[in-house]
Amino acid sequence: MNQEIFADAVGEITVGGSVVRIDFVSLSAVEKDASGNPKPVIRQRVIMPLDGFANAADLMIKALKGLEEAGAIRRNAVPPPAGPDPLRPNRSPNFS
Repeated sequence: MNQEIFADAVGEITVGGSVVRIDFVSLSAVEKDASGNPKPVIRQRVIMPLDGFANAADLMIKALKGLEEAGAIRRNAVPPPAGPDPLRPNRSPNFS
């Protein structure tokens, strides 16, 4: 039988060279942060090549779209960031 691991979230994704490291975290039952909330604790790390990560990301995006279409989840609209566009910092106010 395959081992199953529960994770509350992905804690961090790190790219180093041609390898991607994905840290899966769960909320600790005993460790708390300064506000008294459970701290996320790394439970498992998955290490994969870039092409494997790209394929996994594509599958997750397709699964997410399917869940949205089925009404199982609803994504919140994210408001645009305040201030200048960081991708176009020298944009003229005469053009939109």
